[in-house]
Amino acid sequence: MTALDLSSPVAVVGTGTMGQGIAQVALVAGHPVRLFDTVPGRAQEAADAIGARLDRLVQKDRLTGADRDAARARLLPAETLAELADCALVVEAVLERLDVKQQLFRELEGVVGEDCLLATNTSSLSVTAIGGALANPGRFVGLHFFNPAPLLPLVEVVSGFATDVTSATRAYETARAWGKTPVACADTPGFIVNRIARPFYAEAFAVYEAQGADPATIDAVLRECGGFRMGAFELTDLIGQDVNESVTHSVWQAFFNDVRFTPSLAQRRLVESGRLGRKSGHGWYDYAAGAERDEPHTAEKQPQPGYVVAEGDLGPAAELLTLIREAGIPVREEEEDHGTRLVLPSGGQLALADGQTSVEFRDVVYFDLALDYRRATRIALSASQDTSPHTLNEAIGLFQALGKAVSVIGDVPGMIVARTVARVVDLAHDAVAKGVATEEDIDTAMRLGVNYPMGPFEWSRRLGRGWAYDVLDELHVREPSGRYAPSLALYRHAYASDKREGSTS
Repeated sequence: MTALDLSSPVAVVGTGTMGQGIAQVALVAGHPVRLFDTVPGRAQEAADAIGARLDRLVQKDRLTGADRDAARARLLPAETLAELADCALVVEAVLERLDVKQQLFRELEGVVGEDCLLATNTSSLSVTAIGGALANPGRFVGLHFFNPAPLLPLVEVVSGFATDVTSATRAYETARAWGKTPVACADTPGFIVNRIARPFYAEAFAVYEAQGADPATIDAVLRECGGFRMGAFELTDLIGQDVNESVTHSVWQAFFNDVRFTPSLAQRRLVESGRLGRKSGHGWYDYAAGAERDEPHTAEKQPQPGYVVAEGDLGPAAELLTLIREAGIPVREEEEDHGTRLVLPSGGQLALADGQTSVEFRDVVYFDLALDYRRATRIALSASQDTSPHTLNEAIGLFQALGKAVSVIGDVPGMIVARTVARVVDLAHDAVAKGVATEEDIDTAMRLGVNYPMGPFEWSRRLGRGWAYDVLDELHVREPSGRYAPSLALYRHAYASDKREGSTS
């Protein structure tokens, strides 16, 4: 099954930001495009707005004047649904209400031909439920573009329960022909990106609610240590707190109030107060003119330790040993069967976040996971009230000697980056096990859809097959609500790895 022929008309119903963006993508690809909106005059306004954007593309040398003129000639506002009768594809981008979408597609089914592909751009509703209103749901598919559609490459091609394989394949190939990067996905709450991205927000909010750190510090650690493009607090301020919370709530409800997707009470209070982020002038941060910028907590300068003793290989943090030596600090390595840690001159220990807490041990400081310890510009440390101040200062001085800013947070199990990555990896494995998408498509979706520095399965391979399971298992012991219980898929993944490594055959 191939993509739609460029001579085939494509219609977009709903002319808001997403509708206009999708129409522009199809138009620039070469299709005749029809625009329809139930509000009189809106389709023409949308056509004018798209024309203005085409002009800007010409000014930026991204489109020739001849191509712009040809595209404008192919763009036609429609006053009635009947004018979409000859379209080969109709994409809906209207209000996110099930009844509204179902009624629209019932009407469209009576207008378009039997071979017309019908698609919804919904981000939160069930594709199966919307298509359930059709006499022929086999030709119905989800085409979830990301905003702004002309710029972001990802399209989630979602198959409802009754979607024909030929319909999903044609939609997939058409999206690819439009210059997009499609990923195939089963109809599950949140699809790929909005399902697997929930922990990125949820764990940041959980650390904040536990008084582990303030938003600016958490954001800085996620960016400068974790390698994420933006922190969770600044990103939700950009998205809109009401929008982000609505998606979280929708996914949570769709999973029958699964505790793994529980919304944040702190975010709920933010929405209730009207602090919706940049669009309202205040969210987690204040965007008023002249408002002071919130700065992350950064530890004061401390002397570097005279040496460290490495017990074990430090696992995912093994690169630190090279960095410590490059900083001129002697490293003595000792074999250790049951630990991976650094021993400081004071006798205190420095260990990679593993889901346990500092208060459980004598004089232990935890440090957070980094995607790349060499490139990381900030490291988070965690200590309890019983940790020796001298040990903590030695740990601070060690990382400062490596050129890192240091943020000391509360005694939070799993810290910030480690717990976030472990949960993302877990949800990704669970999604594959349940047939939502392939490993490759999930990695692609998370890199392109939310700009993750790498996909969950890339993380899993880099960190070791049992790393995420071990972190979550320890977190689950300390918070046995079920939120951190590793999925069966992750358990099988880690156990199978151990079994193979221990096999003599």
